[in-house]
Amino acid sequence: MEAEANSGSPEDSWAFIQRPGEGCRTVPLAGHVGFDSLPDQLVNKSVSQGFCFNILCVGETGLGKSTLMDTLFNTKFEGEPATHTQPGVQLRSNTYDLQESNVGLKLTIVSTVGFGDQINKEDSYKPIVEFIDAQFEAYLQEELKIRRVLHTYHDSRIHACLYFIAPTGHSLKSLDLVTMKKLDSKVNIIPIIAKSDAISKSELTKFKIKITSELVSNGVQIYQFPTDDESVAEINGTMNAHLPFAVIGSTEELKIGNKMMKARQYPWGTVQVENEAHCDFVKLREMLIRVNMEDLREQTHSRHYELYRRCKLEEMGFKDTDPDSKPFSLQETYEAKRNEFLGELQKKEEEMRQMFVQRVKEKEAELKEAEKELHEKFDRLKKLHQDEKKKLEDKKKSLDDEVNAFKQRKTAAELLQSQGSQAGGSQTLKRDKEKKNLGFL
Repeated sequence: MEAEANSGSPEDSWAFIQRPGEGCRTVPLAGHVGFDSLPDQLVNKSVSQGFCFNILCVGETGLGKSTLMDTLFNTKFEGEPATHTQPGVQLRSNTYDLQESNVGLKLTIVSTVGFGDQINKEDSYKPIVEFIDAQFEAYLQEELKIRRVLHTYHDSRIHACLYFIAPTGHSLKSLDLVTMKKLDSKVNIIPIIAKSDAISKSELTKFKIKITSELVSNGVQIYQFPTDDESVAEINGTMNAHLPFAVIGSTEELKIGNKMMKARQYPWGTVQVENEAHCDFVKLREMLIRVNMEDLREQTHSRHYELYRRCKLEEMGFKDTDPDSKPFSLQETYEAKRNEFLGELQKKEEEMRQMFVQRVKEKEAELKEAEKELHEKFDRLKKLHQDEKKKLEDKKKSLDDEVNAFKQRKTAAELLQSQGSQAGGSQTLKRDKEKKNLGFL
């Protein structure tokens, strides 16, 4: 019977196992168990580990990005003021350890130095997109390791993007629309109107309506404060209607009444940073830090990072289902990808072998052709040498004949000369003898 029971497929033998969430019953407890302390345990563990939050500030130089960060976190972050002479967009990242009560926060502020300062702004968004993708890729690589240390890993993924809009009072620049459109699927965008005290209240109201209309018409998805949690649904729903926030930043404190308050002093009056009648700074601080910081972190992980991770794994060949819409296990995906890789490797190896054989044949043909040319050249030189040698031998023979002929003529001339001298000598003796005979007479 056991053999018959175990002879089926694994799926048949596991069919009796209850899946999680199916047929779950609610049963009463007879007394206190203690798992109601889980929230407290989670809070204590989270507090001991600390939190991290990463903000990306995107906007043109001179819109007060650094000042607003100092104002938001009530401190003075170190940093050099940016100039308008940058050749391209550079992303500058600084990480700080902050402590408030017993809660630690590792805050990373990333600023876009030189954004919008170039004459050609067509590719200004690319360094920002590449930076965000690089943080996703670093987290994915850490996640795919065999030995993972995610609990101590410094998560550098961008949780919130504060997009600073210049207070023109007219409409969004094409650079702003293009950049936000490229970023909305990768990061939580919160648009803010920087230095909002530069335009009047009526102009500011119209400007907000214009910005919202342009974002909707161009399909730009900005971050919406969540309304599914009843405890924050009302305030978040109200604040969604105030986007984009019109903010003012200042680290200077002025005495207003009996209190010292952050404000900006102008010849015509004083603008209070934390006065909601003057700007939306308090609204931004409440929504960004005090109410929705954890949701921003969760949205980054569950939405933007998951989208990047899914696309990246699909590029690598991993899928959840096969072509028949059946579940695909990681092992099956790995084996399929491995077989595909081995097939491609063998194909490339065969192509390389054929290419190598072809190149060897071509090289052999080239060498044979070169050898043939060398033999022909050698034969030509050899024949030329023989011809030259024959000419020289003929010339030598001719010269030898001339020398022999010259010697013969010389010998003949000398013989004639000697004969002539002998004949002349005998005649002289004969004349002397005749003279002597005549003298005796």
